Amino acid sequence: MAKTAKKAAKKAVKKAAKKAAPKKKAAKKVAKKAAPKKKSARKPNAAFMAPLTASPALAEVIGTKPLPRTEIVKKIWDYIRKNNLQDKKNRRMINADTKLKPLFGKDQISMFELAKVVNKHVK
Repeated sequence: MAKTAKKAAKKAVKKAAKKAAPKKKAAKKVAKKAAPKKKSARKPNAAFMAPLTASPALAEVIGTKPLPRTEIVKKIWDYIRKNNLQDKKNRRMINADTKLKPLFGKDQISMFELAKVVNKHVK
């Protein structure tokens, strides 16, 4: 029994020595990356920034002043939120009130149709 105990003790010492010894890692070659190009400031498309004149139906909602298309959509959304016109169950649908009904042509439209509606009512 003494021999088996000595063998077990030697194995335990060897295992501890293996765990304590730091493992050498293989050196990896790192490929040099090309220097990143500096991104220039993004320039807005001039077509979106051009002031557009609203039709009388659209002017009731956003005002008569010529505005860029982006501002027109933003003002319509402000009106929709202010008057709580998004459908309660399906938030993608916009309910028309007395000002929006002539603009939309129906009682309810999808938010994805809004750009199409704006396009019909600007010059």
